[in-house]
Amino acid sequence: MARLTKPDIRPQNPNFSSGPCAKRPGFTLEALSGAMLGRSHRAEEPKARLAEVIERSRAILGMPADWKLGIVPASDTGAVEMAMWSLLGERPVDVLAHESFSEGWATDIVKQLKLDGARVLGAEYGALPDAAAVDPAHDVVLAWNGTTSGVRFADGDFIADNRAGLVICDATSAAFAMDLPWAKLDVVTWSWQKVLGGEAAHGMLALSPRAVARLLSYKPPRPLPKIFRLTSGGKLIDGIFVGETINTPSMLCVEDALDGLRWAEGIGGLQALIARSEANLACIAEWVAASGWACFLAQDPATRSSTSICLTVTAPWFAALDSATKAKAAKRLAALLEAEGVAYDIASYRDAPPGLRIWGGATVETADIAALLPWLDWAEAEVAGEFATKQAAE
Repeated sequence: MARLTKPDIRPQNPNFSSGPCAKRPGFTLEALSGAMLGRSHRAEEPKARLAEVIERSRAILGMPADWKLGIVPASDTGAVEMAMWSLLGERPVDVLAHESFSEGWATDIVKQLKLDGARVLGAEYGALPDAAAVDPAHDVVLAWNGTTSGVRFADGDFIADNRAGLVICDATSAAFAMDLPWAKLDVVTWSWQKVLGGEAAHGMLALSPRAVARLLSYKPPRPLPKIFRLTSGGKLIDGIFVGETINTPSMLCVEDALDGLRWAEGIGGLQALIARSEANLACIAEWVAASGWACFLAQDPATRSSTSICLTVTAPWFAALDSATKAKAAKRLAALLEAEGVAYDIASYRDAPPGLRIWGGATVETADIAALLPWLDWAEAEVAGEFATKQAAE
């Protein structure tokens, strides 16, 4: 098989990881020089910084004024677990599981919480579950954007306006890059290390009035660790939602989160962030249409993620391989790109079909995506040649 000449242009920023994600354009460590290091997070000024993260996030996302938003431990995972352990059990629950993380929520609900009446509505990677099967009398747990599958919900029309249940939405790779239908949701979670390129370990938990009402009226029939508790003495722990965190936050990460939020405001807010991410998806879509060897894992264009952009290899040489060898070939492709310093951490997630996963969130420049794509063609030709040579030798 013919090899290709290495492209002349390289991405200026080769960081295409799906988390932690690329820092915002122009970022330097100097941006963190004002961090409240060595200060108690309970002191007036550091607490004000935490509250600022909450308020700037609310404003950019256009969150309804009657929602609560707090900073919680353990990233998006911690936020989702807090919601599930605190809220679920009053009524049956439907879990929409179509990639690794939503499958993880399903496992927790069925095997850890052991909730009666739990239904797992599943789908293969690249597809969405049958949302029409969701019962409006049930609680619902879903991931708005499948970080490991590259599939997102196009809208919230499948969620009933007059639903009796709550909708818990893991939005970690959707928040700040997609329009979230707040009226259709009751709990929304995300982490700092995704669309705005923040540092890890901190989660955000947003609660609708309906979710707050459930917290106050329902006592779960299980013990809750301190790190999960959102109420005390039958009342909401309001401090969580004004910057009084449950555990000690990193003030360096807080400063970094504020830097990302200020950058987002400076470029035009949510719509500008969405436009940047959609431009990255469009750039890759144009290339896929002409590539001859790659396609989107998400077959329906309406459900293709603009952040976690997942690709599969469709070339005949790849299709002829067995499953284990396909996985090795895909890893080799990603390793070649990393060795050249043009793309770091773009192998598909370990549970996903073999391929590539390119982060297209708002901090990624479309020019860097465009510079990367010829390198994908080069790497595919290299790996195809390597496997052809090996096959001939055997």
